[in-house]
This record gives sequence, C-alpha cells and structure tokens, in this order.
Amino acid sequence: MKVVPPNTMPESNAEETSTNAPSAVESIPAIAETPPDVVGALATSQAPVETPATDHRWLVMFVAPKTNYRWVVMFMAFVVIVINYMDRSAISYAIGPLKKEFGLNDAQLGLIFSAFGIGYLVMTLGGGIMVDRWGARKVWSGSAIAWSIVTGLLAAVSGFWPLFVMRTMLGITEGPCFPAMTRVVTDWLPMSERARSTAFGLAAVPLASVIGAPLISHLIVSYGWQMMFFILGWLGILWSVAWYALFRDYPENSKHVSPSELAYIRQGAKSSMQGKTDDEIRSHHLDTGKTTWKFMLLNPSLLANNYAFFSFGYLLFFAINWLPGFMEQTYHVKLAHVGQLLMVPWLTAAVMLTAAGFLSDYLWRRTGSVRIARSHLIWVCQLLSGLCFIPIVLFHSLDIAMVCLSLGIGFGLMPNAAFYALNSDLAGDRAATSLGLMDCFLAAAGILAPALTGWLVTVSGNFNSAIILMIGFTLTSVLGIIIFQHPDRDMQRLAAERAA
Repeated sequence: MKVVPPNTMPESNAEETSTNAPSAVESIPAIAETPPDVVGALATSQAPVETPATDHRWLVMFVAPKTNYRWVVMFMAFVVIVINYMDRSAISYAIGPLKKEFGLNDAQLGLIFSAFGIGYLVMTLGGGIMVDRWGARKVWSGSAIAWSIVTGLLAAVSGFWPLFVMRTMLGITEGPCFPAMTRVVTDWLPMSERARSTAFGLAAVPLASVIGAPLISHLIVSYGWQMMFFILGWLGILWSVAWYALFRDYPENSKHVSPSELAYIRQGAKSSMQGKTDDEIRSHHLDTGKTTWKFMLLNPSLLANNYAFFSFGYLLFFAINWLPGFMEQTYHVKLAHVGQLLMVPWLTAAVMLTAAGFLSDYLWRRTGSVRIARSHLIWVCQLLSGLCFIPIVLFHSLDIAMVCLSLGIGFGLMPNAAFYALNSDLAGDRAATSLGLMDCFLAAAGILAPALTGWLVTVSGNFNSAIILMIGFTLTSVLGIIIFQHPDRDMQRLAAERAA
C-alpha cells in the first residue's frame, strides 16, 4: 500500500482530488511521463500496475483493503501444491520395497520415475490452455480429483509396466496444476505482490518434502507402501470440494472481497468487469488480449526462461526422485532416518524460496526493472546452486553432503517464483498458456533426470556422474539468462506496438 503525501501531488491532480474525490474503487489520474518500464508493464498486464516507490512522476493512492481474501486464496493454492508434490514424490520413498517386491533395478526405477514427465509433458500445455479457457475453479478442482484417484490406484498395481502406466497417468492428471496457480496469481494479485504470492504458493514444493519425508516414510514403515498411496489419495479430493465452494475465478465475483480490496488488486483502477460473470470476464480478456503464439514460442526472454526452468526442473526431479536412494546407497542411511535428514535441505529451500519472492517484489518496487527483479535473481541463484554441488562429488562425507545439498537445493529452488512471475509480466492475458509452455521444459527435465540418473548410477555404481551432469545444465542456464533475457526491452517494445 502506498499513501501519497498531499504536498507531493502535482497541483492539477490535487485540485481534481479535492473537487471531485474518487471512491475507493476509482483510480487517481495518472501523471504524465510514465516510466518506460511501467508503460511496458501496463501493456502486458490486464490491469494498471503499481510503479516503483522511487519514481515520483507516477503517484497512485490506495485505500487500505478491509479484507485480504486474496491471501486466503493463495493459502488454498499452497495447500494443494503440498498435496500435489507429496503425491508426485511418494514413490521415491518406496524404492526399497519396490525393488524387493518386484525385482526392479535402478535403471527400471528411473524409467518409472520418468513416466511421470511423459504424462506431464503431454498435459501441462493443454492444461494451461484449459485454464485460460475455462478457469482455475473448474480445471484445478477437476485435476486434483483426477490425480488423487490415480494416486490411490497406485496401491493396486504390481510390476514394471503397471507402475509405468500409472505414473504416466499421474503426470497427465497433474498437468494443469501450476498453470492454474499462475492464472490465479495473474487475476487475483497486483503486480507488486506477484513474486511474493507466487513464492508463497511455490514454497509448498519443498515444504511438501519437509512434511512428506517423515510422514510418507512413517506410513511405509508402519502400514506398507500400498496403504501409503491409498491414504494420500484422499487429500486432493477433500481439497477440491473446498476450492470449488470458496473460490471464484475473478475477485469481482467473490462475496469475500471488499470494494477496497478489489481496488487494491486492480491497482487503483475501477473495475469495468463488475456485474459480469466469470465466463464473461474471461471471454473479454481472451478477445482483447494481444499475446500471440509466436511471441510465447520465439521471444528470447521467454526462451531463456524456459531453458533455465529446464535446468531448475532437472535439479528438482533429481532431488525428488533420487535423494532418498542417494542417501541410502551412498551413506547407508536407513529409510526411517532418511526422511528426517531430508527435512533439512527441503526446509532450507522453502525459507530461501519464500525470501526470494519478497526480494523480487522489493527490487521491482525500488527499480521498476523486471530484469533486475527477476532475471538477475535467477542467474545469481542458479550459479550459486551449481557451485554448491561440486564438493559432494569431491568429498565422501555425510556432513559435507548435508550442508551442500541444503545450500544447493535452496539456491536452486530460490528463483522459482521469478520464473513464474515473468510469464505474468510478459504474457498476462495468456499467462496460464505461457506457463504451460514453460512447464513443458520442466516436464522434459522430469523425463530425463530420473532416467539418466538411474542409468548413470547403474553403469557407474555411484551418483557422481549424475551430479556432474546436473551441475552442467545449471551453469549453462546462467549464460542463457545473462545473454538473452531482457524483459524490460520486450515490455517497452510491446507497449510501442500496441500504442501504434
């Protein structure tokens, strides 16, 4: 929230404010000479944007919102992402029982883990298109019900091919999840809160392992891997009922959003969509939006973002699928203790990821530069992440491994919100579709990381070569971001094209 002191307002605007004071839902007239980066943000956002506090040429007054229901929405998103990632990663804690019961080796397990990425690749782009077309209320709740059913059915399968097929189905049904979150952030949060709100939602990814590591390990040890899948399968179904009842695709149609909060979300502008249904608002945005497939597929900033997200995904899927096995095989840690140890790196990642969201929003408000607030954050974190994994290859020590894993995963996951925010910043009217394209690169990493790791471990007998390959992907993505990602330039060009 910004409050503008009366003596800092230009006379023309001060007069207008005193003689014709707008209501809480109306906007204060914009001041001339808007900063170029703000013009770009206006061109790509579906609502007027909040500008950096340091630029006094652009002053907007917000009334403090009487409600904060947008954060209730983000908490519900956080909960379902915890469920999503627990369901996705649960099989990695059952490596020992699955090997023993079905005679599987590491290479076969790697293929089973990769099957998820195949299904995810098929559906994440389609899921983004579905969310942009039908909304997060319907698509996200339907997706959660579907993946929960698949998770429960994993308890009934046996052998390599049934596991492979069900993991593929799990990837398909989870495909719309993160495009739906991006759509929610774009429609429910002002630009000044997008990174921190996205970080809050995405902090659920590592926290799912903080919660899931001891929980899933306990369920397997106490009740068996089949019962573990059956119990997890109910969580998403219960969430879907609450989501469909409490969420609306646009805050204009939520009875829990006050007029002052709506004004804050729409960044001081009077919403022209009040009184219209969710379908009518969505149709208006799709009809008037300017983001093209050519832009989403060929824009250098988005392409660099997508490759960096592939590297991020390679690290993430390596960690989700193989960290328990890495701890058991390399340091001979028992399954009952693996879950406790792995809480440390995942909790570290959750804290660092959340902090990065606040940092990114702070940099945006201070500088008005998306490259500084998003791009620089991405490449610095990925550089540090890659460097942190090197000592694990050089030294055989559980203590060193725990420190380096914690920092490597922490820095690696830290820029997650910035990846997402760039899709909202550059392709606001097609944010879910753009995110779906980015998630295709994540899905490709989800195919390659488990399979290549399983094969390399089988061939070499250790995890060193697999970790070196992961470091290589991470460091090459740093160069891509530095050289090719210039979102401020893109936003200014888009603004000029649309003004013409």
